[in-house]
Amino acid sequence: MVFTGIVECMGTISSIVESDNTWGGGNGLSVTIADAATVLPDVNLGDSIMVSGVCVTVTEFDIAAGTFKVGIAPETVRRTNLGQWKVGGKVNLERAMLAGKTRLGGHVVQGHVDCPVTLVSRRPDPPNSIVLRFHIAPLKDLISSNVLSATDSDPLQFVTSKGYVCLNGTSLTVTNVDRDARCFEVMLIAYTQQHVNLPLAAVNDQINLEVDELSKYVESVVRAFVDNESVAAASGENGSESALGGLIKRLVDEAVDKKLKAAGIVPK
Repeated sequence: MVFTGIVECMGTISSIVESDNTWGGGNGLSVTIADAATVLPDVNLGDSIMVSGVCVTVTEFDIAAGTFKVGIAPETVRRTNLGQWKVGGKVNLERAMLAGKTRLGGHVVQGHVDCPVTLVSRRPDPPNSIVLRFHIAPLKDLISSNVLSATDSDPLQFVTSKGYVCLNGTSLTVTNVDRDARCFEVMLIAYTQQHVNLPLAAVNDQINLEVDELSKYVESVVRAFVDNESVAAASGENGSESALGGLIKRLVDEAVDKKLKAAGIVPK
C-alpha cells in the first residue's frame, strides 16, 4: 500500500482486546478506532488504513457508528509504539492513495514502521510553531530488543536535514540532525498542531518512525554494487567497470579532490 503522510483525521481508540475471538478479531490482538467517519465512506473489508504510521487491515467496520476494527500481528507490536496505545488515545488516520486521484502532498509512505523513537524535548518556535526533538536508540539496542534484525541498517543513516520522515503517519521535513547525539528535529506549524496527534505526546513518549523509502532503495543498490565489487576483487576478476561503478568512483574522486584542495594538501 502507498500513503502520503497527510493525515485525514484523528480517530480515538475505543477498544483494545488482547485475545479477540470474534470473526474480525481472528483470535489475536485487535484495536477498534472510533471517530473515524472521515476515512470510512468508501471502505471495504480488507482495505488498508494507516493508523499513526502503521499500515493495518480493516477487519470490521460500522459506517453509521464511525468505527472500524483492525487485527494486529506480533511483528507489528515489536516494531512500533503500539504497546503504549491506550483506550481514549488519539491516532492519526489516512486511507491508502487512489491511483491517479490523490495529490502527493507529503511523500511516499508505506506504513511500515522502521522503529519507535523517543520524544526528548519540545520548544516553541515563535510566533506559532513548535520544534520536536527525537532520539533514535543505538542500532545494537534496537537489535537486542528485537525491534530490528541483525541484517537491518541503522535508521539514523537515512535521516537527513531537509529530507522527509514519517512520524506517527505524518509526513514532516527534518530541520536538524545531530548524529553524535543520535537526534533529529522537526517543526510543526500551527495548522499541523491542530490536526495530528504529535503535539499530544509527552517527553519520553515513543513515536513511530518510518524513514524515506527511496533512501533505503538507494542504499540497497549501492550496497549490492559494493559487495559485488568486493567479491570480484577477491577472486581476481577485472572486467569492465559498470556505469553505476563509474558514477560512484567519479563522485568519490571529486569529493576527495575537493577536500584535499580545501585543506591545501594539493594545489587548487
